[in-house]
Amino acid sequence: MAPALHHKKGILVVTQWDNQQDHHSFANVDALRVTHLSLALEVDFAAQQLIGCARLNLDYREQDCRVLYLDTRELTITSVQDEAGNALVYQLDEQDVVRGQRLAIELSSPSKQVTVQYHTSPSAQGLQWLSPEQTSGKQLPFLFSQSQPINARSWIPLQDSPKARITFDAKITVPPGMRAVMSAMNHGDAPLTGEFSFEMEKPIPTHLLAIAVGDLHFGAIGSRTGVYAEPEVLSAAVKEFEDTEKMVEIAESLLGPYAWDRYDMLILPPSFPFGGMENPRLAFMTPTLIAGDKSLVSTVAHELAHSWTGNLVSNATWRDLWLNEGFTTYFTNRIVEAVYGKELAELEVVLEYGRLKEELVSMPLEAQTLPANVQAGDPNDAFNRFTYDKASMFVHELEHRLGREAFDRFLFEYVNHFAFEAITTETFVDYARQTLLIQHGDKITEAELLEWVYGEGMPAWFVPPSSDSLEKVDALRAAWLAGEPINKANTAGWRVHHWQYFLNSLPEVLEQEALIDLDTSFDFSRSTNAEIACDWYRVAIRNHYDPVLPFVETYLMKIGRGKFVRPLYNELLLAGYGEELRRIYQKARAGYHPSLSVQLDKQLLP
Repeated sequence: MAPALHHKKGILVVTQWDNQQDHHSFANVDALRVTHLSLALEVDFAAQQLIGCARLNLDYREQDCRVLYLDTRELTITSVQDEAGNALVYQLDEQDVVRGQRLAIELSSPSKQVTVQYHTSPSAQGLQWLSPEQTSGKQLPFLFSQSQPINARSWIPLQDSPKARITFDAKITVPPGMRAVMSAMNHGDAPLTGEFSFEMEKPIPTHLLAIAVGDLHFGAIGSRTGVYAEPEVLSAAVKEFEDTEKMVEIAESLLGPYAWDRYDMLILPPSFPFGGMENPRLAFMTPTLIAGDKSLVSTVAHELAHSWTGNLVSNATWRDLWLNEGFTTYFTNRIVEAVYGKELAELEVVLEYGRLKEELVSMPLEAQTLPANVQAGDPNDAFNRFTYDKASMFVHELEHRLGREAFDRFLFEYVNHFAFEAITTETFVDYARQTLLIQHGDKITEAELLEWVYGEGMPAWFVPPSSDSLEKVDALRAAWLAGEPINKANTAGWRVHHWQYFLNSLPEVLEQEALIDLDTSFDFSRSTNAEIACDWYRVAIRNHYDPVLPFVETYLMKIGRGKFVRPLYNELLLAGYGEELRRIYQKARAGYHPSLSVQLDKQLLP
């Protein structure tokens, strides 16, 4: 049972609920667990489907268990057999709007293996099929997956729960001349014969299963790092991410040896819905990171940091996502500091808190805890600023309280203690009680730790982060708002982060003349930096600066990253641009990843 806390007359009160169950999976992982997946897939671009065979190795946690429950979504099952080839009785339950369908397989004997033949749906939420016209090269189609949080079940029948780690091997058949890559060991010199083999011998959560197929080429960065991308963007990506090998070395100095052998990255088309996805051995990256000046490469550091906090130590359920994202966001900041300096690291923490402040105002108070209490809802809702930035602020405070040397020792021991395990919030709290609170009880109390984890909002004693580097931004903004003309010379040397801070700290309401002045001075509407453009468009939309609308439309047609797309559509909605919003969304929707369009449909379509 897991403690939850609420305040009653100023006292923190504990209530109870069952936190061990993964409410977003049908799988009976505590009775019967899949330990290894042997996967064979034929990639059919014409039908936009995968034709698959999944052989599952079973470990009986309860020896008398005779039913295997798997997670599926929109899969067509054609046969299920045991290791001797005997047909097994199976049933697909009714569709659940969030979890998909449970596949129940009757086991007449304690079979060690079950093989499922199946094919996917063209509308599978975990797969996006792109036409040649939607790629950089315009010659070959493209396929890529996005399994997190619960979309692996839309392309493989499995126990789709972070509690159930698996190893896997795979044989992938694709049209000759195309390359397949997976979250496994890839070989950049493999011949393009149409047949590819992969192996992941280290156990991973199922949301880290990943595949991509396209006109992919490889560029080396270091001895164990490199980039896969379409040839049109490969050289720019290699240059932009050339510090990756150094990042790996820095990360190892903090948390121990890199456990996954290689850290390669795949640059996806612009429709990829995230900044990055930490698939082991092949992190997926959005092309919006290629700014030409390395200003956005902290996302590379973030996905790399997940190699320890997230891939090595994982969340047991989606309620516990903060254990992945909070520690990783903190760890990212440490890598950025070591590679690019303290000023940039401080700026990024200030921007983190700026994002958090927005959600502190807009999110219901009961949702403002580190555990994302989404058990009864959509696990996509767990990906908010509390599981990322509030959790990161908590970890930063632990470092501040303990001192960097002592905290680094705790973090190193924590990661190594739980390596290749999935843990809950309560597992972490119990571990902290046995280590942190004993060794450093004079620096942080149990009540303070519990307030951070389970308390709503920010602790009363929290001091927001700051950076001396932002004083020049504050000064210029204040002078301009007081009526002084903008002196562009005063912005020389500003980083992207300074511009983001400037835009995000502008008053909610601005006159048209002020918006024209800004746009004329800095040409924000035509910015080629995706972060700056998005922040400017939000300012412009909420103030009905109509000249920006054609640029917003082009942006939303070109970019499918949820971090940018969701807030822009939301701003259009709030500002009353309903007709323009629907027109843009109808044109852009086909280019978005299915997992994103499903969420946007709920928000935008009547």
